[in-house]
Amino acid sequence: MNHYLKRFAKNMDYPLLITYILLCLFGLVMIYSASMVWAVERYGFEPDHFYRKQILNLTLAVPAFLIGAIIPYKHYKRKGMMISMLVVMFALLFAVHIIGYDAGGAKSWIHLGFANLQPSEVAKIIIVLYFAAVFANKYDKGMIDNINYSIGPPLAVLVLALFSIMLETDIGTSIIIFFTAISVMAASGIKFRTFAKMSGVLFAIMAAISPFLYLFHDKILTERRLGRLEAFLNPFEHAQDLGFQVVNGYIAIGSGGLTGLGLGQSIQKLGYLPEPQTDFIMAIIAEELGLLGVAIVIGGLGFIVLRAMYIALASKDPQGRMIAAGFGSMIGFQTFVNLGGLTGLIPLTGVPLPFISYGGTSVILLSFAVGILMNVSMFVRYENSK
Repeated sequence: MNHYLKRFAKNMDYPLLITYILLCLFGLVMIYSASMVWAVERYGFEPDHFYRKQILNLTLAVPAFLIGAIIPYKHYKRKGMMISMLVVMFALLFAVHIIGYDAGGAKSWIHLGFANLQPSEVAKIIIVLYFAAVFANKYDKGMIDNINYSIGPPLAVLVLALFSIMLETDIGTSIIIFFTAISVMAASGIKFRTFAKMSGVLFAIMAAISPFLYLFHDKILTERRLGRLEAFLNPFEHAQDLGFQVVNGYIAIGSGGLTGLGLGQSIQKLGYLPEPQTDFIMAIIAEELGLLGVAIVIGGLGFIVLRAMYIALASKDPQGRMIAAGFGSMIGFQTFVNLGGLTGLIPLTGVPLPFISYGGTSVILLSFAVGILMNVSMFVRYENSK
């Protein structure tokens, strides 16, 4: 046991670990600062309500990280494990349409009594692990470039998952999963021509099912979602209604300058910016800590993404390479979607900022993903030491 712990500690990717811990702690501080007024005025809670709940979330996130880091990632390639992951994913995605409840304009949550679960967040992790396992098996059999052999089951799983999540009206997560899956395929070792054909088939399938999505257009293009689109196109013309959150986010960012107003000194969190501890937390960071605070967060998240890509390039095992590229891309795309909505590059989607925004499902599953990434990194280090 001691020998295993020593080997575990020796091969630990400490830059990745330290960055992950610092981002979580920084997020904890900013959640307290951003939510203290909103918790009292909007909900009648204690000022530290969301802070204490996020501490509880992190106490669950740490074991999730350790589980991901300890279990050898090659286990996810076993047939029984692959089937189990798909059963869990589709069971949750199906259940949310029956027993799920609406939050923020999307029916994406299942209330478990002691906690709330967002199945689409589970799907993000499972799609990466499943795609990496499927394409690794095809790579081992020498069938990776046979498009007829490779294209069927994984793309069917992806399309069904995306269809279900879009019916929840969780468009942001659908976009992240779609491009993350393409990133895993790109890292699988297939030739560019084959990758282009597979991507083309995937886009064709999505185009083919668009008429079926139209049947649910009143559910997908809800009044709230159309309002977000209008706010994206003309935020200042709707500053008192549809564009209220966007415009006040701009004001918060513009007020911060280089060094910010000071930690805890935000004006916009005093009721002007709804739910500032969630997907708009970067606006509060910009207002209180300025461009320097924003640079710290983007730098930390960017480091994790680049570290994941470095691990992918260093891995000689195709499954490890695809897992690292997949999780790195997932965190990168999620960061872009969050910041893109905040800055007006894309419409708002309600996607949290990784490791920083308040939320249990997000931080727990992202911690599990970073744990698996750590496991891949440790395996690469162990191989290199031999």
